[in-house]
This record gives sequence, C-alpha cells and structure tokens, in this order.
Amino acid sequence: MIMEQTLLRVADNSGAKSVRCFKVLGGTGRRYARVGDLIVGSVQHIVPGSEISRGEVVRGVVVRTKSALKRKDGSYVRFDGNAVVLLAEDGNPRGSRIFGAIPRELRQENYMKIISLASEVV
Repeated sequence: MIMEQTLLRVADNSGAKSVRCFKVLGGTGRRYARVGDLIVGSVQHIVPGSEISRGEVVRGVVVRTKSALKRKDGSYVRFDGNAVVLLAEDGNPRGSRIFGAIPRELRQENYMKIISLASEVV
C-alpha cells in the first residue's frame, strides 16, 4: 500500500529515479493507493541531464507494490518494491520505455499505453 511520504522508484525513462508521494488522488481523506491508482509526488532523485528537475511536482500511476495484490482467481501477485510511471498532462506516460514487470490489472484501469510499452506483463 502506498501512502503519503512513501518513496517509490520510477519505472520509466522519463529522467526521474525516485518520487516521494504526498497525495493519493481519488477522494477526500483517501489514505492508501494500490496498483492502478493515481498519486501526486515530488521528484527526489534524477538522472543527470534530464528534463525533469529535482523537486518538480508530478503525477503518476502506481504499477508495482510490495503489498500483495489479490486477483479474482484467488492468487496473489507481489513485487520486490514500489514503483510508479510518471504521466503527462494528457494521461500518457512521460517516458518512452517501461522497465520491469507490469501487472495485467492496469488493463482494467485503461492504461493501455503503459501495457503496450512494458516489456513484461504479469
């Protein structure tokens, strides 16, 4: 589960390395985010020479959580860490590549562009 002050790795090549969540979008008083939920965060670490600057406020979609994700067939999917993909204003990913495994539950949230850019869909 992702909440305020959670540090997440960035799973795309947008230029940011890590983001600290400071708001979970989707309702007043919403505390936790899971896979497919939107967050607002601040960029903590960047790749040298990137267009994104440290401290920039960005929106992103959670693509991996360390907390287990239950599927309808009763199985669970768990990842090694928490990760986010940064989104542009139009809702498309800022990067052109997605690194690591992406759960297929993002298809239900209509993030088809992220699914098509991902190298591995679990």
